[in-house]
This record gives sequence, structure tokens and C-alpha cells, in this order.
Amino acid sequence: MTQRPVKGLVCKMALPTIVAMVTTALYNVADAAFVGRLSTEATAGIGISFAYMTFIQALGFFFGHGSGNHISRALGAKDVSSATIVATVGFVTPMLLGLVAALCCLPNLSWLSRLLGAPEEVVPYANDYLRYIVLATPFMMSALTLNNQLRLQGNATFGMVGIVSGAVLNIGLDPLFIFTFDMGVSGASLATAVSQLAAWVLLLCGTLRPESVHIRWRDFKPSAKVYYEIFRGGLPSLFRQVFNCAAAVSLNYCAALYAAPGEEASAVAAFAVVTRIMMFAFSVVLGFSQGFQPVCGYNYGAKLYGRVREAWLFASCVGTAFLLVISSVGLLFAPQIVALFRAEDPVLIEIGAVTLRWQCVAFPLVALFTTTGMLFQNIRMTAPATLLSVCRNGLFFLPALLLLPICLGMTGVQMAQAVADALTFLLCIPYALWINRKLKRMSRGVAE
Repeated sequence: MTQRPVKGLVCKMALPTIVAMVTTALYNVADAAFVGRLSTEATAGIGISFAYMTFIQALGFFFGHGSGNHISRALGAKDVSSATIVATVGFVTPMLLGLVAALCCLPNLSWLSRLLGAPEEVVPYANDYLRYIVLATPFMMSALTLNNQLRLQGNATFGMVGIVSGAVLNIGLDPLFIFTFDMGVSGASLATAVSQLAAWVLLLCGTLRPESVHIRWRDFKPSAKVYYEIFRGGLPSLFRQVFNCAAAVSLNYCAALYAAPGEEASAVAAFAVVTRIMMFAFSVVLGFSQGFQPVCGYNYGAKLYGRVREAWLFASCVGTAFLLVISSVGLLFAPQIVALFRAEDPVLIEIGAVTLRWQCVAFPLVALFTTTGMLFQNIRMTAPATLLSVCRNGLFFLPALLLLPICLGMTGVQMAQAVADALTFLLCIPYALWINRKLKRMSRGVAE
């Protein structure tokens, strides 16, 4: 971690995380594609359920990044005992919180669907998809935690094996449950739940490997100090995912509110499809940025600040170049891409194509503030990391989503994400310039 050339090291660490992130996004895309063959309302139902998935991700990433960032720094400082305790507490706590969430939500699925923004005709489909997802909540939360812990301690390959195995299983089970067993939307949900349980088992096995920090029940020693470490390292992720959840719910409401009468389900389904398309594209950049994180954590802990700066700049440039290519494809072929999910609904295709093109306009800007936020998070600069993490789908997106449609109607809903991305990029620039100068000065100081 501290000796190999930085660019090659980042690429090595990024490859398994890219594969894991792309495969995870792929089975979300597969869910939408298979369910799209049923009906527009069914597609809208899984779109509604996405907001609950972001709630699961909020806690999973919070504990995963919070404990994992501490683990990487602790290993860099040769403090294995502290890493083990934080890893165990970080794993057990989301299991318990996920169990509480499942017990509260399972008896109230219709209420939950309406809360998440489901139009009345979509509620039964949202209920069907939520049922098994809610049951699997404890395992889904803790699997996300385990994956991030393994990745941030440098064992990203095994984390990839666990996530990819679950995703491949999900893609295989989708048509079996949905069509062969005639379970419909419930089949897609059950396939996801079963695959997440399988991934959880594999990831837990990964912690038993000699090179991994072990999860041991005797090391479950929750304390204010341990939770403070998790809180500091995971707060930006928590805020980012909480705002992602709020953004998903708000988008469901606005899509239905500003749609033409009788087109509410098509509008909600269109945004669900575009969200999954953009998640799939963004997963590559996110995976590459996550490959940068353990390199950043180890080298910052070892006070090799020049290597930290080099890794950050490299990850930002590669991510931006990739998004430029992807955005160009999206702008040129938006209707054809959206039609892959639900060709039978021209309203869905029309709304989805315009939305996709708007998002592609500003999409290349996302790479810089994503990697910069992760840099701040890894080096324990919690305030700027948290600020950057909440802008894209929070501080900028939510006001844009509320204000733009007042003047522009559905067009305002469609362009809100692009406006938020542009504003977040502008906010990031002075932070990026400042941390670049700071790392250069710190690097010279250590060298001297």
C-alpha cells in the first residue's frame, strides 16, 4: 500500500470494487428490465421501493465507511486490536437496527408505500416488492458494512466475490421467480432477498481469512469512543444516503404531481428507469473512487501525503474521462436506451428520454466532487466531506426539485438533477484547490 506505484495500486484496488459495483447496479437494472415486461405499474412499484433501499444503504454505508475508514488508518498505524473491535461493533450494530426496521415496517407495507410516494394504482405492486426486501433488511445492511470493511482494509477482491456472487444469483433467479413460478413483482423481490442473504454469508466468510480483520463476538465492545470513531468516519456517507432517500421519495411525489392526468404511473416508472440507468453508469466511477479510498487511508496513516494527492488526482481524472464518454452515448441514444425497459409505453419513453438527456448534460462533473468528498472522508475532515456529500441529492437537488417545476412543470422535474450536479461542482472547486495545496505543503514538510 505504501510502496507500489500509486496509479497501478489504485487500478488494482479499483478493479474488484468496479466489478462489484457494476454487478450490483446490473441486477437493479435487471429487476427493472424483467419487471418492465409485466406492466408500467409494476415498473413504478420497484421505483417506489428504491427509496426504502436507499434507507438500507444509508445505515449500511454509514457503519461500513465509518468502521472501514478507522480500520484502514488503524492498520496503517499497526493498531490491529482497535481495528478488530471497531469492525465487530460496526458489523453487529446494523444487524440489530435492520431487525428493528423489519419488525416495524413489515406489518405496515401499504402505509410505507404511500409514504414513499406511490400513487394509489401502484401501491399493490410496491407492497409486493417491499415485502421480501423488508424481511432481508438486517442482512442487506450488514452485508454493505462487511463489503466496505473488507474493501477498506485492502481485501477488495473477496468483497467483490461476495457481492458479485449474490448479484449473479439475483439475475438468475429473477426470470425463474417472476415468470416460471408466476410470482410477478414478488418474484423480483424474493430473488433480491435470497441473493443478498447469499452475499452476506460469503462476505462473513471473507472475514475469517488470515489477511482479514476478524469479526469475533468477544470483540463486540460498544462504547462511546467506538461509536464516535464510526460516526466521524461514516457521517458523510450517512448524510449522503439519507438525502438520497429523501430525494427518491420527493422525486416519486413530483413525478406523479406534475404528470398529465392518467400518466402518473408512467412518469414514476420513467424516473425509476432513468435512476437505474444512471446508477449503472455511476457505479464505475464510484467503484474506481472506492479503490482509491484504501490507498488514501493507508498512506495518510503512514504520513505519505504526496501519494495521497497523486491517487486523488488520478481517480478524479479517470472518472471524469469515463463519464464524458458515457454521457455522450446517453445524449445520442436516450430514447433507445429507455425503450429497452418498457417499449410498450410511449409516455414512459418520452419522459424518460428527456430526463436521461438532461442528466447526461452535467454527469461528467460528478467525478470530481465524488472523489474529493471521499478524500475528505478518509482523512477525517468530516465537515467538508459531509457538505459535499449532501449537496448533490440534498442541499441543491431538493430545492431545485421543489422550485423549478413551479415555473417549468415536468421539465423542471427532469432538469433538477443536472442543476444540482452543476451547483455541487462549482461548490467543490475551491475545496479541491485548497486540499490540493495543503497536501503539497504537507508532502514537502514530511520530505524535509
